[in-house]
Amino acid sequence: MTHAAVRAARPATARASVLSAIRRGNATTASASPSSALTTRSWEYIKVSLSETGKVGIVQLNRPKALNALCSGLFHELNDAIRTLDNDPAVGAVVLTGLPKAFAAGADIKEMANTHFVDNYKSNFLGHWTEITQARKPVIAAVQGFALGGGCELAMMCDLIYAGDNAKFGQPEIKLGTIPGAGGSQRLVKAVGKSKAMELVLSGNMWSAEEAERAGLVARVFPADTVVAEAVKLGEQIASYSQVATQMCKEAVNKSFELSLAEGLHFERRLFQATFATKDQKEGMKAFAEKRAAQWTNE
Repeated sequence: MTHAAVRAARPATARASVLSAIRRGNATTASASPSSALTTRSWEYIKVSLSETGKVGIVQLNRPKALNALCSGLFHELNDAIRTLDNDPAVGAVVLTGLPKAFAAGADIKEMANTHFVDNYKSNFLGHWTEITQARKPVIAAVQGFALGGGCELAMMCDLIYAGDNAKFGQPEIKLGTIPGAGGSQRLVKAVGKSKAMELVLSGNMWSAEEAERAGLVARVFPADTVVAEAVKLGEQIASYSQVATQMCKEAVNKSFELSLAEGLHFERRLFQATFATKDQKEGMKAFAEKRAAQWTNE
């Protein structure tokens, strides 16, 4: 959870390359989007941009001096940005990334060190950290550097994780005399299984990007200086499909964590049947039969 032990910055060239990719575009298609206002807003803890097509929102955690340590102010800004992008009909997917040295090296220990149980309980401390999981549109984490404690938990709140080859994942809360508090003991088990999750949580060790991929935590690993671009590329592909279908896909897959197999199959079948009440299903199958590209209306 802490970022105090994190060392070794990435080369300046890699940093410049990634930041250049994040700042790209707000092209003419993006300028008409309701989310375009996010790109010019003055943020304290994040930066927001749109891909060149305006179809992918890119949110960058930006507390470089604190290695993107997670604090309440950061999450209020993050939630605001994600909420706006999620409600923008022009945006089909979101990429969440950090800095070359750290996606997020943990929670801001200074903010929570002197808190007490009663206050934490009454205020539902950390409750707003998970609002990103309520986004209807797919959210892709593009992780470079350290994703530790709350940073690892935040990555797991996204729908999938792309990792740079310099990424490190871990839940080191045990070293601070506490436990994961934002899903590290729950989402990690569902991602990698009990045994591997128990080892990571109890040892406080870190996984490399390759280890995380083998365990099933990470979807794919890329060179660190290309991972953001690769995540945006996937976001563009997702955004090229019917938003009704992509949101139903996300809902169906996420329900598998909550339902029994029989219940999940029933839920999936009902959503599949529901697509036949949409204009996009009609257009998609007609376009396939006519061997042309579908023209989605997201209806």
